[in-house]
Amino acid sequence: MATTTTGTTITRTVVLRSTLTCPHCGFRKEETMPTDACQYFYECTRCKVLLRPRAGDCCVFCSYGSVKCPPVQQQGGCCA
Repeated sequence: MATTTTGTTITRTVVLRSTLTCPHCGFRKEETMPTDACQYFYECTRCKVLLRPRAGDCCVFCSYGSVKCPPVQQQGGCCA
């Protein structure tokens, strides 16, 4: 995420692509994250296991992704 400061305005660039890694089989796939909702479930393309967020995480991207979800990137908390 890039941060730019202009005067008193801070602009953050949010990354919308994240690589999900299945904890069961290790398969990796790049996906586009939703910006308007949390994604609670994701079915692994290879082993078909249904992934759910780990305890304390708001979505599968925060648990298994290479990049946290957009609300967390913006430091506004997730899915409030």
